[in-house]
Amino acid sequence: MEFATLAFLVFAAIAVVSAGAVITVRNPVHAALCLVLTFFTVACTWILAGAEFLGVALILVYVGAVMVLFLFVVMMLDIDTTATREGFVRYLPVGLVVAVVMLVEMLTLIGAKSELANAFGEDPAAAAGLSNTKWLAQALFTEYLLPFEFAAVILTVAVIAAVMLTLRRRTGVKTQNPGEQARVRAQDRIRLVSMPAEKPAGAGEATEEVKS
Repeated sequence: MEFATLAFLVFAAIAVVSAGAVITVRNPVHAALCLVLTFFTVACTWILAGAEFLGVALILVYVGAVMVLFLFVVMMLDIDTTATREGFVRYLPVGLVVAVVMLVEMLTLIGAKSELANAFGEDPAAAAGLSNTKWLAQALFTEYLLPFEFAAVILTVAVIAAVMLTLRRRTGVKTQNPGEQARVRAQDRIRLVSMPAEKPAGAGEATEEVKS
């Protein structure tokens, strides 16, 4: 078995294990770290297979935005962020393991670069005389246009469903209505009340006793 093929199988196994850890671990920080490792490993497999553009796009877009995703999860689930920051040291071992695995994958990817041509056959982009990005766009919007449109519709439905789930009315949970906040007026928030000054009962008698 060639080194590039072996590296591809190892990357695929790591991706499956880390993806399973994302949905099985109970700690949200550990799940986010496993998600970073999953995206990075899948990107390595794509680069090994000759899809350099997809691999780089996955690292820049998903790995770069996964921490923003985690922040949204923290805000939506109302997790105690103070306790999370106080226990930062306990997340260090998992972070180090993820960093070491990613470093080993990068070194392996560099070592397997010279064997890519023989491991996965002829590169279709090179055979067509096109760049990887141009060949991918041409294949995506010609041969695979219908699956691409289906994926776009599914993602749109998922976004709408996520928004509807966050806007649903739940008992015991405080919510905001942006429309009512935009229509608010000053007279609806502040009320000036004119109250005449009244002398409390017995105050005059107490004053006379003090004078006497």
